[in-house]
Amino acid sequence: MVLALSYVVLLCLPVFAQDVPEALRPPKGSQVALVVFEDLQCPQCGRTAPLLVQASRTYKIPLVQHDFPLPMHNWSFDAAVLARYFDTHSKEIGNAFRDSVFEHQMEINPQNLRGFADKFASDHKIGLPFVVDPAGKLAGLVRADKELGMSLHIEHTPTIWIVSNKRNGKPYVEVTDTKDLYVMIDAMKKE
Repeated sequence: MVLALSYVVLLCLPVFAQDVPEALRPPKGSQVALVVFEDLQCPQCGRTAPLLVQASRTYKIPLVQHDFPLPMHNWSFDAAVLARYFDTHSKEIGNAFRDSVFEHQMEINPQNLRGFADKFASDHKIGLPFVVDPAGKLAGLVRADKELGMSLHIEHTPTIWIVSNKRNGKPYVEVTDTKDLYVMIDAMKKE
């Protein structure tokens, strides 16, 4: 009983601005943002991605995407590296690749992922080198995102937060049911 009461008291304590991890703050110049840790092979991430993109557009708030490839998914890490490659051309192209992967997720497998990326590159008039990440820099960025997620105790994908730059109250909240996404964004914007 004492442990449960202690837990409730901890949940009610204010979160101070200096205690908020940088990853759970909106980008500079934004008051509110959506932050998601996702796996490109995760079916639920694929279902949620269009909703997050639409919410970002509707509210004109940033959508900050982080890679969190799960070990049981056999092509998600490679797809994340490819997305990072397309990010080097522009963030919009990288996000378009992610959206396309989510849209065609059920058709992609380890054997045809490269062909899928080649077609995407060709459709966008981008050259895709034979070796996409010779120095391992892009893979390092994917691993860094994964480590960031681990430091935030992520246990599932997608993990979605609505984050704000407010100094009082709760500056971030996890979205556990996407049916509540718009209501939660409205509430965060009002506070």
